[in-house]
Amino acid sequence: MRKTLLCLILCGLTLSLKAQNKSVEKSIFEIQTGFLGIWGHHEAKLYNAIVLRTEIGFDSGIWGGDFYEKTGFLLTPVITVEPRWYYNLNKRVKKSKTIENNSGNFIALKTSYHPDWFVISNYSNVNIISDISIIPTWGIRRNLGNHFNYEAGFGVGYHYIFAKNTGFIDNSNKGEVDLNLHLRIGYRF
Repeated sequence: MRKTLLCLILCGLTLSLKAQNKSVEKSIFEIQTGFLGIWGHHEAKLYNAIVLRTEIGFDSGIWGGDFYEKTGFLLTPVITVEPRWYYNLNKRVKKSKTIENNSGNFIALKTSYHPDWFVISNYSNVNIISDISIIPTWGIRRNLGNHFNYEAGFGVGYHYIFAKNTGFIDNSNKGEVDLNLHLRIGYRF
Protein backbone atom coordinates (compact mmCIF):
# COMPACT_ATOMS: atom_id res chain seq x y z
CA MET A 1 0.00 0.00 0.00
CA ARG A 2 2.80 2.41 0.89
CA LYS A 3 4.60 1.68 -2.39
CA THR A 4 1.41 2.34 -4.38
CA LEU A 5 0.77 5.59 -2.51
CA LEU A 6 4.38 6.71 -2.96
CA CYS A 7 4.20 5.88 -6.67
CA LEU A 8 0.97 7.90 -7.08
CA ILE A 9 2.45 10.90 -5.25
CA LEU A 10 5.59 10.86 -7.41
CA CYS A 11 3.50 10.58 -10.60
CA GLY A 12 1.28 13.44 -9.43
CA LEU A 13 4.28 15.65 -8.68
CA THR A 14 5.79 14.87 -12.08
CA LEU A 15 2.56 15.76 -13.87
CA SER A 16 2.09 18.97 -11.91
CA LEU A 17 5.65 20.08 -12.66
CA LYS A 18 5.12 19.41 -16.37
CA ALA A 19 1.84 21.35 -16.57
CA GLN A 20 2.17 24.73 -18.26
CA ASN A 21 1.01 27.98 -16.85
CA LYS A 22 -2.20 28.80 -18.81
CA SER A 23 -1.25 32.44 -19.19
CA VAL A 24 0.56 34.69 -21.63
CA GLU A 25 4.13 35.78 -20.93
CA LYS A 26 4.56 38.79 -18.64
CA SER A 27 6.79 40.68 -21.11
CA ILE A 28 8.21 39.91 -24.56
CA PHE A 29 10.59 42.04 -26.64
CA GLU A 30 11.03 41.09 -30.28
CA ILE A 31 11.96 42.24 -33.77
CA GLN A 32 10.05 41.02 -36.81
CA THR A 33 10.41 41.29 -40.53
CA GLY A 34 8.04 40.53 -43.34
CA PHE A 35 7.67 41.15 -47.04
CA LEU A 36 7.18 44.90 -46.67
CA GLY A 37 8.86 46.15 -43.50
CA ILE A 38 10.72 45.68 -40.25
CA TRP A 39 9.32 46.29 -36.76
CA GLY A 40 10.27 46.10 -33.10
CA HIS A 41 7.60 45.42 -30.51
CA HIS A 42 6.85 44.72 -26.87
CA GLU A 43 3.97 42.60 -25.59
CA ALA A 44 2.96 43.36 -22.01
CA LYS A 45 0.58 41.09 -20.10
CA LEU A 46 -2.66 42.77 -19.02
CA TYR A 47 -4.58 39.63 -18.02
CA ASN A 48 -4.13 35.83 -18.34
CA ALA A 49 -4.87 35.76 -22.09
CA ILE A 50 -4.69 39.49 -22.97
CA VAL A 51 -1.61 41.51 -23.90
CA LEU A 52 -0.99 45.06 -25.09
CA ARG A 53 1.40 45.06 -28.02
CA THR A 54 3.21 48.33 -28.77
CA GLU A 55 5.22 48.47 -31.95
CA ILE A 56 7.40 50.88 -33.89
CA GLY A 57 8.96 50.18 -37.23
CA PHE A 58 9.02 50.83 -40.94
CA ASP A 59 6.32 49.95 -43.43
CA SER A 60 7.49 49.90 -47.02
CA GLY A 61 5.99 50.38 -50.42
CA ILE A 62 6.94 49.57 -54.00
CA TRP A 63 5.66 51.25 -57.17
CA GLY A 64 6.53 51.33 -60.82
CA GLY A 65 5.18 51.35 -64.35
CA ASP A 66 5.51 53.19 -67.65
CA PHE A 67 5.42 56.64 -66.02
CA TYR A 68 8.51 56.03 -63.84
CA GLU A 69 12.17 55.70 -64.82
CA LYS A 70 12.77 52.94 -62.29
CA THR A 71 10.87 50.94 -59.72
CA GLY A 72 10.31 53.07 -56.63
CA PHE A 73 10.79 51.93 -53.04
CA LEU A 74 10.10 53.69 -49.75
CA LEU A 75 10.25 53.10 -46.01
CA THR A 76 8.09 55.19 -43.70
CA PRO A 77 7.73 55.06 -39.90
CA VAL A 78 4.69 53.42 -38.31
CA ILE A 79 3.52 53.35 -34.70
CA THR A 80 1.10 50.60 -33.70
CA VAL A 81 -0.86 49.85 -30.52
CA GLU A 82 -2.63 46.53 -30.54
CA PRO A 83 -4.55 44.80 -27.74
CA ARG A 84 -4.49 41.03 -28.34
CA TRP A 85 -6.57 38.22 -26.91
CA TYR A 86 -4.88 34.79 -27.17
CA TYR A 87 -8.12 32.81 -27.05
CA ASN A 88 -6.99 29.19 -27.34
CA LEU A 89 -4.32 28.83 -24.63
CA ASN A 90 -6.29 26.32 -22.52
CA LYS A 91 -7.08 24.20 -25.56
CA ARG A 92 -3.39 24.14 -26.57
CA VAL A 93 -2.33 23.10 -23.05
CA LYS A 94 -4.93 20.29 -22.98
CA LYS A 95 -3.49 18.98 -26.27
CA SER A 96 0.06 19.18 -24.81
CA LYS A 97 1.05 21.96 -27.21
CA THR A 98 3.30 24.77 -26.07
CA ILE A 99 2.06 28.26 -25.25
CA GLU A 100 5.53 29.60 -24.47
CA ASN A 101 6.32 33.04 -25.89
CA ASN A 102 2.59 33.57 -26.52
CA SER A 103 2.29 30.78 -29.04
CA GLY A 104 -1.38 30.55 -29.96
CA ASN A 105 -4.26 31.99 -31.96
CA PHE A 106 -5.27 35.59 -31.34
CA ILE A 107 -7.84 38.25 -32.08
CA ALA A 108 -6.51 41.81 -32.10
CA LEU A 109 -7.54 45.39 -32.71
CA LYS A 110 -4.59 46.74 -34.70
CA THR A 111 -4.39 50.54 -34.58
CA SER A 112 -1.57 52.01 -36.70
CA TYR A 113 -0.47 55.59 -37.35
CA HIS A 114 1.88 56.66 -40.17
CA PRO A 115 3.27 60.10 -39.23
CA ASP A 116 4.69 62.37 -41.91
CA TRP A 117 8.11 62.60 -40.24
CA PHE A 118 10.44 61.36 -42.95
CA VAL A 119 10.61 58.91 -45.84
CA ILE A 120 13.53 56.76 -46.96
CA SER A 121 13.30 56.23 -50.71
CA ASN A 122 15.31 55.73 -53.89
CA TYR A 123 13.44 58.76 -55.33
CA SER A 124 13.99 62.29 -54.03
CA ASN A 125 11.21 64.51 -52.65
CA VAL A 126 8.87 61.66 -51.75
CA ASN A 127 6.29 62.51 -49.10
CA ILE A 128 3.49 60.57 -47.49
CA ILE A 129 0.19 61.78 -46.10
CA SER A 130 -0.38 60.91 -42.44
CA ASP A 131 -3.03 58.28 -41.84
CA ILE A 132 -4.50 56.07 -39.16
CA SER A 133 -6.06 52.63 -39.49
CA ILE A 134 -8.10 50.49 -37.11
CA ILE A 135 -8.33 46.87 -38.21
CA PRO A 136 -9.82 43.93 -36.27
CA THR A 137 -7.44 41.04 -37.03
CA TRP A 138 -7.39 37.27 -36.55
CA GLY A 139 -3.99 35.60 -36.47
CA ILE A 140 -1.70 32.82 -35.31
CA ARG A 141 1.72 32.88 -33.67
CA ARG A 142 3.98 29.83 -33.44
CA ASN A 143 7.52 29.19 -32.22
CA LEU A 144 10.43 28.00 -34.34
CA GLY A 145 12.93 26.91 -31.69
CA ASN A 146 13.81 28.95 -28.60
CA HIS A 147 14.06 32.46 -30.05
CA PHE A 148 12.44 32.46 -33.49
CA ASN A 149 8.74 32.49 -34.37
CA TYR A 150 6.37 33.23 -37.18
CA GLU A 151 3.10 35.08 -37.24
CA ALA A 152 0.32 35.31 -39.80
CA GLY A 153 -2.84 37.39 -39.69
CA PHE A 154 -5.79 38.70 -41.65
CA GLY A 155 -8.22 41.52 -41.02
CA VAL A 156 -10.49 44.10 -42.63
CA GLY A 157 -11.02 47.52 -41.08
CA TYR A 158 -11.07 51.29 -41.52
CA HIS A 159 -8.36 53.62 -42.84
CA TYR A 160 -8.52 57.43 -42.47
CA ILE A 161 -6.22 59.71 -44.51
CA PHE A 162 -5.39 63.23 -43.24
CA ALA A 163 -5.04 64.90 -46.68
CA LYS A 164 -6.66 68.24 -45.85
CA ASN A 165 -4.27 71.22 -46.17
CA THR A 166 -1.44 69.10 -47.59
CA GLY A 167 -1.29 70.79 -50.99
CA PHE A 168 -1.90 67.59 -52.92
CA ILE A 169 -4.45 67.41 -55.75
CA ASP A 170 -7.16 65.73 -53.65
CA ASN A 171 -6.74 67.64 -50.40
CA SER A 172 -9.79 66.42 -48.51
CA ASN A 173 -9.66 63.99 -45.63
CA LYS A 174 -11.22 60.65 -46.45
CA GLY A 175 -11.88 57.25 -45.01
CA GLU A 176 -11.84 53.91 -46.77
CA VAL A 177 -11.81 50.17 -46.19
CA ASP A 178 -8.36 48.76 -45.38
CA LEU A 179 -6.93 45.25 -45.39
CA ASN A 180 -4.34 43.79 -43.03
CA LEU A 181 -2.63 40.69 -44.41
CA HIS A 182 0.67 39.88 -42.78
CA LEU A 183 3.23 37.09 -42.61
CA ARG A 184 6.22 37.81 -40.37
CA ILE A 185 9.26 36.05 -38.96
CA GLY A 186 10.56 37.27 -35.63
CA TYR A 187 13.42 36.98 -33.14
CA ARG A 188 12.63 37.18 -29.42
CA PHE A 189 15.23 38.61 -27.02
